[in-house]
Amino acid sequence: MSRTNNRRRFIKKLSASSMIFGGALFSSCGSLKKATNKEYKKPLVISTWNNHEANQMAWDILNSGGAILDAIEKGIHIPENNPNDTSVGYGGRPDRDGFVTLDACMMDHLGNAGSVTFMSGFKNPISVARKVMEETPHVILSGIGAEEFAINQGFKRENLLTSDSEKALEEWKVKSKYAPVINSERHDTIGMIAIDRQGNLSGGCSTSGLAYKMRGRVGDSPIIGAGLFVDNDIGAATATGLGELVLKTLGTFLVVEFMRSGLTPQEACKRAVLRIADKYGGKDNQVGFIAIAKNGDYGGYSLQKGFQYIVHNSDKGVLFNSASFYS
Repeated sequence: MSRTNNRRRFIKKLSASSMIFGGALFSSCGSLKKATNKEYKKPLVISTWNNHEANQMAWDILNSGGAILDAIEKGIHIPENNPNDTSVGYGGRPDRDGFVTLDACMMDHLGNAGSVTFMSGFKNPISVARKVMEETPHVILSGIGAEEFAINQGFKRENLLTSDSEKALEEWKVKSKYAPVINSERHDTIGMIAIDRQGNLSGGCSTSGLAYKMRGRVGDSPIIGAGLFVDNDIGAATATGLGELVLKTLGTFLVVEFMRSGLTPQEACKRAVLRIADKYGGKDNQVGFIAIAKNGDYGGYSLQKGFQYIVHNSDKGVLFNSASFYS
């Protein structure tokens, strides 16, 4: 699709829904449309893709009175420790040179944040990111520096390249074609955001990045404002999909700012996707956003159909098939 045709499609979709002028929210007929003030069930955990175990772990901790950061960290450990999950932690697909490099970040309700990028040899980067947040004056540690910090914090170095991942790499090298397939790998991220009974928000994000990426590539997942953003006065958002598109639009910061303007989480996620579609197209790629508002409302939206997310605010998690820009 050409940029001109894509822009026409964007404008057509935009005119059929609400528009923002000067911070106020209006429907297409011009009347004021305010985000609901209804209080939703708390606590709540929402996470990307169909990873029930991770979501359940986080919910169990949070619902039993545990700390929100503990809930998010332990929940994300589930896919990080799973060798069959090829997009996160141990078993993650390597870069084209055979190295498994990991990115992760955390952000809490006070605005504190920690991140690790381009880190090898530690299967739980979310825990190292939390240590960066809590034990250093910095936000991001990268590469060798992140690895040395992890060792100093007592983390054990491990080989993350499994035999299955090594075999897949050798098969990829036959053609060496770098063409990520929509939704085939759950798009390289688990993003998780939560709200506790007191209405405090936090989030985390962990990934092994795109399979067979160039060595040194870092996506959106560990970047505050791109892969994850939390503003405890407004809401929280996390992203999944092609990180380059999220990075170039600061996607999760944008989602939260749309909520600040009065949009519901669902509409805010949609607006951020529309921004990407308008500027970059994205016909052959995937980006998905999920968000929680301060009142416990939630939503999600994606470029392509196929994106799923799980919401847990009662006895069991519910899997949602996200609405999308391209049908």
